[in-house]
Amino acid sequence: MLNRRSFLLGSAATMGLLATGLHRAGAAPIARQVAATGLTAPIEIVDDSWGVPHVRAASIPDAFFGQGYVVARDRLFQLDLAHRREMGRLAEAFGADFARHDAVARLFLFRGDVEAELALIPDDILACARSYVAGINARIDEVTADPALLPPEYGILGVAPLKWDLRDLVLGRGGSFGSVEDEVRRARLAGMGLLELDALMAPLRPTWTLTVPDGLDAAAVSEADLGVLGIGALPFGSLVPEVEPERAPPAGGGDRGDDGSNAWTIAAQRSATGRPLLVNDPHLGIGSFGPRHVVHLSAPGLDVIGGGAPGLPGIMQGHTDRFAFGRTNFHIDQEDLFVLELHPDDPERYRHGSGWRRFERVELSIPVKDAAPHAATLRYAVQGPVVSHDPARRRATALAAVDLQPGASGSFAMIAINLARDWESLRTAAFRFHPSPTNFHYADVDGNHGWQVIGFMPERPRGGDGLMPVPGDGRYDWTGVRDFRSLPSEYNPAKGWFASANQNNLPADWPRDRIPAFSFRDPYRYDRIAGVLSSQPRHRIADSLALLNDTLSTPARQLVSLLPASASPGAAPALAMLRGWDGRLDADSAPAALYQLVWRELGKRLLAAIVPPRARDLVDSIAPSVLLGFLAHPDRRLGADPAAARDALVDAALASAWTQAQEALGADPAAWRWGTLHQVRIRHPLWRIPAIAAAFPTIEGGGSGGDSYTVMARWVRGSGWQVAGGASYLQVIDVGAWDNSLMLNLPGNSNDPRSPHYRDLYAPWIDAKMQPMLFSRAAVDAHAAARTRLRPPSDGPRRSD
Repeated sequence: MLNRRSFLLGSAATMGLLATGLHRAGAAPIARQVAATGLTAPIEIVDDSWGVPHVRAASIPDAFFGQGYVVARDRLFQLDLAHRREMGRLAEAFGADFARHDAVARLFLFRGDVEAELALIPDDILACARSYVAGINARIDEVTADPALLPPEYGILGVAPLKWDLRDLVLGRGGSFGSVEDEVRRARLAGMGLLELDALMAPLRPTWTLTVPDGLDAAAVSEADLGVLGIGALPFGSLVPEVEPERAPPAGGGDRGDDGSNAWTIAAQRSATGRPLLVNDPHLGIGSFGPRHVVHLSAPGLDVIGGGAPGLPGIMQGHTDRFAFGRTNFHIDQEDLFVLELHPDDPERYRHGSGWRRFERVELSIPVKDAAPHAATLRYAVQGPVVSHDPARRRATALAAVDLQPGASGSFAMIAINLARDWESLRTAAFRFHPSPTNFHYADVDGNHGWQVIGFMPERPRGGDGLMPVPGDGRYDWTGVRDFRSLPSEYNPAKGWFASANQNNLPADWPRDRIPAFSFRDPYRYDRIAGVLSSQPRHRIADSLALLNDTLSTPARQLVSLLPASASPGAAPALAMLRGWDGRLDADSAPAALYQLVWRELGKRLLAAIVPPRARDLVDSIAPSVLLGFLAHPDRRLGADPAAARDALVDAALASAWTQAQEALGADPAAWRWGTLHQVRIRHPLWRIPAIAAAFPTIEGGGSGGDSYTVMARWVRGSGWQVAGGASYLQVIDVGAWDNSLMLNLPGNSNDPRSPHYRDLYAPWIDAKMQPMLFSRAAVDAHAAARTRLRPPSDGPRRSD
């Protein structure tokens, strides 16, 4: 699957040399001069003790040049690998095994008028984007001139960084199309006559009745309809014989299946500081490259600091000198899969309307390192890219996605938001430039705070709900895409706080014909946040820190309350340990470790009891609310005596979990710890290549509390217990007293093992010790660790101070 990223390419740059190492505070900062094409005036970069670069420029575009430069300095290979993947240019660097992936990437590039798209962008925003690109290219030219500055991957893999071009800001539209997989699953269950089973793993929120779209043969839907969407991991293991290609992990960040986030704002009247607070912790993959790079950009008319996405200009979460901002995922279903009937005599035509239409075909010749170019054919239907084409079955599928529509590039959104000055200008920027579904949080120096849902929504005809594939004969074609300005918002709510945690936050009277999605998350995190905030009339910064790291599990407490009074001899020790436990998933808790094993066993055993074997590959997990509902109210699906079957299932799960705990954690239950299982390990995405593993030491040694349903979200993936995702970047912002603000960015701001900021925030993150988010010039200068001055090449001779 393609991860959502929009990347830029850029103009040429030439410069001198810059040392990569940074010095700790207390040492005299070393200032160096670097000539950089693309600047209009000199800029200064001050790196503080925590590895945050503070860019000081004379103009706003030059500040964004500085951002491009420092993110390339700290994260060049991460940028480069994602850029090549997005643009379909891996094979030219890594060989023939990557050509198929390149073809898929190019299938999802924007196919409209790029120049027309760029013409829609205001000149000031476009200038910032162009400068950001130039800053990346400036660093690329620098390391090309002196290969000693290249990150180690380049020498190991024998490749060079790819230069950037502004047009790719529009071209790059790769997305994560998970909702399409859900559509196929539901259709397959419907074809089996088992559609009701979908509610076990994915209850619809808001509640909704699933129906098969008119004209869809659900029994004919199969995994094959996903076509190239299921292409799988990039085959980096093929680069060395010691590595099995099929085991090589995907490049880029970790899994995003449980991505979400928490955010809340506190009004001045409920804050112990007398100022608003804004808190945010985006939940993304953990285990590979960090998804955020922290930077501070300042120039006349601009002063913004926070976490940005490497390769995307601007700050995504942080604050300006006027307001703080954060975001969590809202839910808008922005993709649909269309099933096309192929002409019996000509598979290049498909039924549409009253006749047959011909696919638009694009023949590709993909450059391949050390081999002939790879030929590939891309097809497009009226709805969008064709992801599966099967003439033998007279069947094809096409994908419609908001990301691929004109005007739906989100790459300019953060620039526009960073340039805003108040609530209204920020909302205007968000509505115009931000297609992704987002709960946007805001708090300003005048004491205001607000929440606005933003995102583009497809207009589906015939009452379409986006929950299953639909016939591609024209009846269900989208009639447009709108920015949906009627999505909900609040400004200075009377209760004095606002929070979002990916729960269903549509108003109770929201029109049924305007529901944007049915995939809102379990409300456990939100309910816990709301309970705490509503009980604190004078909320402190320390209270927000505690809440960010809160491990109280509502499902755990509910499970404990449902445990039987007695158990078999094999289950009795587990029952004794869990009875009376407070339900906190702390890293040093033995009951928390046992609970996780019990929970997993209960889910597996319940699914085995109620899901027919033919559907178990489709229904392979159970939602916590559903599991707890079964335990509280067993029904006939468990047999003639549901209560007895439930009791036997619980007893067996307790006994099995106790045995597993002894095997995994040792014979002494007093020594068990949830953090022993729940380890935080960060490795290079290409770590299976031995030379990469040797050059990039694994960052490990700490365990974490929490799980998917605690405010301190830390989820796992697959059958193991390693942390796969959660809040790698966190911020607590004291609005107006900016130097009081705190942040963390796991594992550090640099991906280069030669930098002291490769892993310097790993231990603080494990220990939940937030770090300063310095903002004022005096505070930054007091903690300066290194200084760099970039200048236009014509701005006098280069010198070192």
